[in-house]
Amino acid sequence: MQNNDLNKVLILGSGALKIGEAGEFDYSGSQALKALKEEGIETVLINPNIATV
Repeated sequence: MQNNDLNKVLILGSGALKIGEAGEFDYSGSQALKALKEEGIETVLINPNIATV
């Protein structure tokens, strides 16, 4: 069942990571963005981690 009421989604990034932590959080966020855009939903990403921008 598809809900057509959504037209924009805000995605919050994981923020700063410590040395030695993997980038799975950034990867999962980018995959969410990709999937939502494929569905025609506008996305807004806020990620305070300047290393991944």
